[in-house]
Amino acid sequence: MIKNLASRLWRSFSTVGLLVGTLFFAASFTPSLIPRAYLVQGVLSGFAFGAGYGIGVFASWLWTYLELPTPKGGVGSWIKRVAAALCSVIAVLFLWRASGWQNSIRDLMQMEPVDSVDPLRIALIALCTFALLLVIGRLFFFTLGLIAGRLGGYIPRRVANVIGAAAALAVFASLANGLVFRYALYVADGSYRAFDELIEPDTKRPTDPDKTGSSASLLKWNELGRAGREFVASGPSAQEIGAFLGREAREPIRVYAGLNSAETPQARARLVLEELKRVGAFDRSVLVIVTPTGTGWVDPAAMDTLEYLHGGDVASAAIQYSYLASWLSLLVEPGYGGEASRALFTEIYGYWTSLPKNHRPQLYLHGLSLGAMNSERSSELFEVLGDPYQGALWSGPPFASRVWRSITDRRNEGSPFWLPRFRDGSYVRFTSQQDALALPNAHWGPMRVVYLQYASDSVTFFDPLSFYRAPEWMSQPRGPDVSPELRWYPVVSFLQLLVDIATATTAPMGHGHVYAPQHYIDAWVEVTDVKGWSSTNIERLKAYFRQQ
Repeated sequence: MIKNLASRLWRSFSTVGLLVGTLFFAASFTPSLIPRAYLVQGVLSGFAFGAGYGIGVFASWLWTYLELPTPKGGVGSWIKRVAAALCSVIAVLFLWRASGWQNSIRDLMQMEPVDSVDPLRIALIALCTFALLLVIGRLFFFTLGLIAGRLGGYIPRRVANVIGAAAALAVFASLANGLVFRYALYVADGSYRAFDELIEPDTKRPTDPDKTGSSASLLKWNELGRAGREFVASGPSAQEIGAFLGREAREPIRVYAGLNSAETPQARARLVLEELKRVGAFDRSVLVIVTPTGTGWVDPAAMDTLEYLHGGDVASAAIQYSYLASWLSLLVEPGYGGEASRALFTEIYGYWTSLPKNHRPQLYLHGLSLGAMNSERSSELFEVLGDPYQGALWSGPPFASRVWRSITDRRNEGSPFWLPRFRDGSYVRFTSQQDALALPNAHWGPMRVVYLQYASDSVTFFDPLSFYRAPEWMSQPRGPDVSPELRWYPVVSFLQLLVDIATATTAPMGHGHVYAPQHYIDAWVEVTDVKGWSSTNIERLKAYFRQQ
């Protein structure tokens, strides 16, 4: 009985599907932007095999539908056996080469090479993933056939098939959205909410009345959220900055409003403005409007370095708009971040422009990841031309960022996609691991905008159209941390880049979506026009942060 069951299962597989699926499976082992662990690789390879198998099945169906000749009798069975043997050879060959391909990325990121990618584990995970996809696919066609069969007695067969396919799609889409997606979102929502409310034992409430969250603050400590409490309670003190600089420094000002601080973004923004006034933020030399990531997190590598560069004479302000991870926030509440960022900018910029120009701080914008995209949305250029803020530093902008995309698409001819040059460089410049901001014969205008991005950052360089064409950043010359072994494959490269987005923050510091303090230092020096620092002291500051 088991033998008969296995024989029936074997006959049910499509020969073309197995061949195309194996090619996709093999291609999934080639490098993309981020090194992959065996679990990630196994799931990716399973999906790649499933996608290829589905394309092969469709191609076979179309061939038969067009009534083209097909192998008869034992010929088809013989072809399937040969195809299975060929598939096995291809799979083993690419599994054997996988470690070399992964090391081609790891070497560029100064990671330890791997001797093996755990091929047996990968094969088992890929098989389980494909089996799950196959079950879902066959359930879909069973549903299609059931509906079409019921309708076949009343309407033409092919019309019944079309209606059956549409109905099956509607049923499965409804189940996926109503059960799987909503349940997963419910679990994620509860998890992130609990994490946001967590008060870390190492995070102490400030006692200084000039600190946000203190007993004198307009913003309550327990309403700041986990990321907000971390932001206002961490960072360098005046003593630490002064000890490094060898002179007296000021205590940096950090203001933050959590989701629970007020019901609406506008109300939270007004609270932040009043808190900024209370603590004397507008008497500082630098004021930064920060848009956090989806979880409310503000990158300490960005803010700590800025505070050292300006001797602590810095005030920064942020409001939380979500507690979900950036990709979830982008998926389920895409407008919230832009609304919150605009509300905060409007409040602070409106008050800032009412102050005498020679008695107000230099005003800057900053955001990382989803925060960069939402910070871009906080204002339109025409709104600030009469009294412009001084600049912005946006790091790791997501591929959907409107301003970033527009500038990148209109870059100067000959400049690479991953490091564009835009016109004369007077308004916006791009940089990466190597400081690329000192452009020859270029002069900054009244507003300085810098994009800090790594060529290996899939959050920035994911391309939805990689499904059927190679992204521009794959052309030569490539970024310094992009594998020379990387190649584009239809469908597979799209799946690889999707996985890269999910794992972008697992890269080592200075690669992927993990931005290093030393690269922020180069960017802040240009954006905020830092004075009084020699190149030796800049290098000393970089070395100091590398050791942290």
